Amino acid sequence: MKHRIVVLGAGYAGAYVAGTLARRLSPADTEITVVNAVPDFVQRLRLHQLAAGQDIDAPKLADVFAGTGVRLRLARVTALDPENQVVAVADADGGGELGYDTLLYALGSHGDDHALPGVAEHAFDVAARPSALRLRERLDSLGRRGEGGRVVVVGDGLTGIETATEIAESRPGLSVALIARGELGARLSAGARGHLRRACDRLGITVLEHTAVEAVEATRVLCADGTALASDATVWTAGFAVTPLAAAGGLEVTENGRIVVDRTMRSVSHPNVYAAGDSAYAIGDNGRPLPMSCASAGFTGRQAVEAIVGRLTGRKIANTTLAYPGNHISLGRRDGILQLVDGEAQAKPKYLGGRKAARIKAGILTMSLWTTSHPTFGMPKRKHRLAAAADATADKAISHREGGHVAA
Repeated sequence: MKHRIVVLGAGYAGAYVAGTLARRLSPADTEITVVNAVPDFVQRLRLHQLAAGQDIDAPKLADVFAGTGVRLRLARVTALDPENQVVAVADADGGGELGYDTLLYALGSHGDDHALPGVAEHAFDVAARPSALRLRERLDSLGRRGEGGRVVVVGDGLTGIETATEIAESRPGLSVALIARGELGARLSAGARGHLRRACDRLGITVLEHTAVEAVEATRVLCADGTALASDATVWTAGFAVTPLAAAGGLEVTENGRIVVDRTMRSVSHPNVYAAGDSAYAIGDNGRPLPMSCASAGFTGRQAVEAIVGRLTGRKIANTTLAYPGNHISLGRRDGILQLVDGEAQAKPKYLGGRKAARIKAGILTMSLWTTSHPTFGMPKRKHRLAAAADATADKAISHREGGHVAA
């Protein structure tokens, strides 16, 4: 019976792991299945661009995995049963269960509304393609009014900054405000913070710093200091959260539901479960938890591949890099910030800003899409057999040489 590998999620981490495992493991004794709720690969790093009105490629996963041997199951994961090694899924036909021998959990994250009143009912987000398209439709409708409109972006993390600047540049007829709980760009160096402020000024973005939001209504945002900001479209970018599936299934998770893994991305509570991407609580080489990011998806995905291949084939497991190199921030299409960090995850004094930084960010996005769309590029002719299968092949060879009797 083939060893069943099930990958949950086909985002940056899941698609990479599935494709790389297909490249490195022999299909003679492994079976790889990817479960994903939607048929397309979503470029999450570019959803703010999609919302602003740009056309963003969304390759079909069936095309991505064509010719790789990877099986694609379009379904939503509804439950995990790691004790019995089963995943429950729901699809157009009602769903069912998938058994596994090795599980890679890469379901990613979604926008976190922090249970704040009115966010779920009235705010938009760019954490998923459908919600980004809903925001796009709303911005289109404001543009058709011919009277302008007021957009309020709540959250000054990287997503909030990129969303506010993208909308302001792409739709100059709209008034854009960005609400920051603390100082704008607090994690950046002084020079990068100055560059960010100049970009906001150039794009006409009103920045409200040290401001906490208490509630969102249909036409305004209510702040803790009593301020009420009129808003025709409120965009919520104040953090991300993971689904409760891992916790409900009994895996050891952090307080916010991320799967606790060891250095090889293996669950500390269930040894045949691995996690990568935003779902994994992984400690980086600097001794700090890796942040939710595309870069972390790449680093944790590579380590998960090494661990799975190594353990299944009896090879030594290599420790790959688990790093937090810094932030690449787009400020519209023609400006950006490249901010590197030191070993303590603190911003280095120097930064790169302007068109060159924007081109580097665009190059990273292009490379991420290409590598995901070509998961088995450079596929070797010889693939690794599983340790048990290799032992069985050797036993058969010995048996044949010795007349049907395996040597003691």
